[in-house]
Amino acid sequence: MAEKKDKRFDQGMAELEAIVARLEAGELPLEDALAAFEAGVALVRTLNQRLAEAEARVELLTRDANGKLQLQPLDRDSKE
Repeated sequence: MAEKKDKRFDQGMAELEAIVARLEAGELPLEDALAAFEAGVALVRTLNQRLAEAEARVELLTRDANGKLQLQPLDRDSKE
């Protein structure tokens, strides 16, 4: 399955959810299930990379109290 570079993250997630649903249904022949699984793994890798890139951008764009751009790590555990 060829990935488009310009595919939106939410479109990728929807595609991944559809793959998971097909696999969970258990109705695919083995060869089709393996192909779907491989496509899902590739999609997860792409989505994880895009998330990492977005996190890096957030870190670079964080401003301090004075409005000065300041590098700060993204707090993944924050509920704000």
